[in-house]
Amino acid sequence: MANGTIRVRFCPSPTGNPHVGLVRTALFNWAFARHHQGTMVFRIEDTDAARDSEESYTQLLDSLRWLGLDWDEGPEIGGPHAPYRQSQRMDVYRDVADRLLDAGRAYRCYCTTEELETRRDAARAAGRPSGYDGHCRELTAEQTEAYQAEGREAIVRFRMPDEPITFTDLVRGELTFTPDNVPDYGIVRANGFPLYTLVNPVDDALMEITHVLRGEDLLSSTPRQIALYKALIDLGVAKEIPAFGHLPYVMGEGNKKLSKRDPQASLNLYRERGFLPEGLLNYLSLLGWSFSADQDVFTVPEMVERFEIADVNANPARFDLKKAESINGDHIRMLDVKAFTAACEPWLRAPHANWAPEDFDQAAWEAIAPHAQTRLTVLSEITANVDFLFRREPVEDEASWQKAMKGDPAALLTTARATLEAADWSSPESLKEAVLAAGEEHGLKLGKAQAPVRVAVTGRTVGLPLFESLEILGKERTLARIDAALAKLAA
Repeated sequence: MANGTIRVRFCPSPTGNPHVGLVRTALFNWAFARHHQGTMVFRIEDTDAARDSEESYTQLLDSLRWLGLDWDEGPEIGGPHAPYRQSQRMDVYRDVADRLLDAGRAYRCYCTTEELETRRDAARAAGRPSGYDGHCRELTAEQTEAYQAEGREAIVRFRMPDEPITFTDLVRGELTFTPDNVPDYGIVRANGFPLYTLVNPVDDALMEITHVLRGEDLLSSTPRQIALYKALIDLGVAKEIPAFGHLPYVMGEGNKKLSKRDPQASLNLYRERGFLPEGLLNYLSLLGWSFSADQDVFTVPEMVERFEIADVNANPARFDLKKAESINGDHIRMLDVKAFTAACEPWLRAPHANWAPEDFDQAAWEAIAPHAQTRLTVLSEITANVDFLFRREPVEDEASWQKAMKGDPAALLTTARATLEAADWSSPESLKEAVLAAGEEHGLKLGKAQAPVRVAVTGRTVGLPLFESLEILGKERTLARIDAALAKLAA
């Protein structure tokens, strides 16, 4: 490790919406760097012009900033190894590819796709490994000229050593790959554009990355990269081979790997639903790592203080939406009330609010907020929980109405109206006593007695504490809504 300084990198491709598995990788790299006072390098792998988009690039930067995962070198910050977008580093890759060719560590391969597939089929039929068979490894000058005369275009392949490659994975321990399982591989396309297999290790080498923490799906490419690193060291491009740690898969429904196509994989979904960055990061950190045997809820600084890559579990981690919501709810309750009211603001305005802007009452919102904070799992739930305060009439939810208005609801509501009208409206407890008294008159316990009142006033069978809600709504509006419910029952 150069100078004892840890340098990690997060290098996504700007394609589509950010994926929670990608965020988990970013988080583990970031926490590892911060724990060791190291450097977080953010690099953009945008060499695939057909798939990459500027919109996705902008989303990536915005998402990392929202999550609070800052970087020390990278886009919009710069650093000693700029530029940090691969599309701006093509000359670097061409130079390294040429040096590998000149040193005999790479060679030009003229095999066509059809020839490759035919030979692979034959190898499979014979029970042999079906990777590249080295056909162009030792071409003579005459063979090369003949292929060129046919108009064939060549890719560049890296020449793998004919010996096993062993390394110690920071998560999985010692691993060995034999030569027959790691054949020569392409590093430059026929059109001259470099492949991920070249640009990623070259950038890691030039940016002096000491630890590569990435997904398990990239494990099979690690022996290739280690062999390439050794060649780059010989050429003076690299100083050392980084340590590798491969993070466990994140599994979705049916124990299948969570893919970009799965609805619950999109980071945008959690942001739109009102997850707190701290809550989401807390949950994502548990996908392969544990804070302690008896504590699942913790702050980001607490995670940084304790995080070590050696503590990551190699077994696949299952994404559990209910647990994610529960942990997020815990983080909502950890906010002070002022921070909570500010965090809810987007869901109290258009397009989320289902009331007229002029009907919003800031004082009523501030009064109800502490009661709401104890109930939410995601911030977007606030809209339905408080809309009874700001709508001129409660929502019309026929299912809630049918569920609550059983037996003789008109008789109960009539009595409840009378007891509430006579009640002391200065405390929720007196309102509770009023509804309890109405229930007792009709042989009902409080739970049964308050259900019709709740639906009459709020439109829903579940919600915030009823009597605190009635106090904040006020006597006049509460009685008016009970009158409207009685009229509806009469009709």
